[in-house]
Amino acid sequence: MSAATTRSRTPDRLCAEAVDLARAAAEEAAAPGVVGEHAGLVSEGDRVVTHFFECKEPGYRGWRWAVTVARASRAKLVTLDEAVLLPGPDALLAPEWVPWSERLRPGDMGPGDLLPTDAEDLRLEPGFSGEDEPAPNSAVSEEMAELAEAEDADVTAGPPRNLPTAPSRGSVAAVAEELGMGRARVLSRYGLHTAADRWEEAYGPQTPMAQAAPASCVSCAFLVPVGGSLGQAFGICANEFSPADGRVVSLAYGCGGHSEAAVMPKPPQPAPPVVDETRVDPFPLRPAPDSGSVPVTDDETAELGHS
Repeated sequence: MSAATTRSRTPDRLCAEAVDLARAAAEEAAAPGVVGEHAGLVSEGDRVVTHFFECKEPGYRGWRWAVTVARASRAKLVTLDEAVLLPGPDALLAPEWVPWSERLRPGDMGPGDLLPTDAEDLRLEPGFSGEDEPAPNSAVSEEMAELAEAEDADVTAGPPRNLPTAPSRGSVAAVAEELGMGRARVLSRYGLHTAADRWEEAYGPQTPMAQAAPASCVSCAFLVPVGGSLGQAFGICANEFSPADGRVVSLAYGCGGHSEAAVMPKPPQPAPPVVDETRVDPFPLRPAPDSGSVPVTDDETAELGHS
């Protein structure tokens, strides 16, 4: 260890004794009555010492006033360097600031909210960009025009010959618009993979619902296929009683609402009633006197057959 390092770790005696000078500087920088007791000092280098004072300001628990003093070489006069309020080891600090793009979570957007995408968003890539340069096999390309002249192709009289430009319907941009390729940016391979990972985590084969399902969605009649490359692994559930109704599900996902899980048999239908309209069944209005279990007696005092 060098001698310079040893001297820098040992506080300078005159700077360490300048507690009153440091306190006066802290009280001048702070509000009256918020500078507490002296909380120690630390050597910042040769003849440079920082004094710490407790902060009594409400809301700044654990913070300390740090006043740095120094003196020149071979000088006995200690001068003030700076006075600042710094957090201590157990200070109450605000949470680390996080950009809004990282704080945003699925479901946070509401009506009227706008979510701008970065120009260098990895999930997106440029879409169709051939509007300025038509495809080689296009009717308006230079190659096709030279070929037509070489073959002495004649243009019949009519409005198309007098048009200054090619019809908009036959242009490359119009065809790209009809094919769904007119978007400025499309999903990149990274964007496709992140979407697939997110969907498979929510409705994939590793979920508890899929583990207990009788069959997978690939054989379910309620699965609506989707186009594009994602259609090879995902579809949309159209079963209103399924927990994934209206959601993008993996073809390996499954639930108890599978269309072929259990085919319910039709309940048996009772035979139609047979009514004989040629026969009349008599129904007495009053029961016969001898129809009960108690014999009939002439004693009027006997009630209900009891003596």
